[in-house]
Amino acid sequence: MRRPSFIPFWPGHLIAFNNYLRGPIVPTDIENTGNLCRPGPRKMILRMKRSAAFTLIELLVVITILAILAGILFPVFAKAKFAAKNITCVSNLRQIGTAQSLYMNDYDDLYPWALDVSDKYRPEIWNGFPEFQAEIPKLPLMNEALQSYTKNQKIFECPLDTGINVLDSHPDIAFDVHPSMFKVYGLSYLWRTEFAMKHLSQSALQNPASVNLMFTAGGHWLGNGRALNVNENPATALLLQQGYRYNVLYGDFHVKNVSYADYQKSWGTDL
Repeated sequence: MRRPSFIPFWPGHLIAFNNYLRGPIVPTDIENTGNLCRPGPRKMILRMKRSAAFTLIELLVVITILAILAGILFPVFAKAKFAAKNITCVSNLRQIGTAQSLYMNDYDDLYPWALDVSDKYRPEIWNGFPEFQAEIPKLPLMNEALQSYTKNQKIFECPLDTGINVLDSHPDIAFDVHPSMFKVYGLSYLWRTEFAMKHLSQSALQNPASVNLMFTAGGHWLGNGRALNVNENPATALLLQQGYRYNVLYGDFHVKNVSYADYQKSWGTDL
């Protein structure tokens, strides 16, 4: 008998062949094939979605990790930002010293004939020295006196300047300046005006490296604690001041960041 050229397939054969191509068939309640069933497409998609999504616990873990990182990094960024501003503050004060040196070259080594905003707008701080007080209306502000020796008035700004409520040296005198000393008066730094009043020269100083010339107006800008308020309790004021720091330009034009104690020491140095 010759091999037939066509082998007939009956319906049962087709079902078996089709199942062979589809792969293993597992029982489910979605699609039936005879007495067997296999997963339907909807259920397979739902399974895929469930496996790809975050569980609540996983989401909470991620949030917790992010919160911990933020708690670690934000203080680091804040310190870096503060340090950058302080570097600019010191640099600006050093440039003021350079401008003063140029001024002194033109005026026989005399320190600038100028005053600061505390002298001009609170002249009562000189009540004990009427001869000095009488000179105040004649003197320009330091930024005005040095205008010809500076390229940019921004050097008179300390980026950490947030204003003051009183003068640190005179807590009993209200001097409310906000949002900043520079924005109101164009000066973030105060000047030891007696250099001008006494017509002092650098060569006449006993120890120029220890005498303060100019300094940041608010010790709370660079130190710890809040600003002093007018009529502050003396004990509270003293406690706050112990945490204060200042950028100081000295008589030899070097600049240093100092504590409140060292700042006071420079005031007490004999001229």
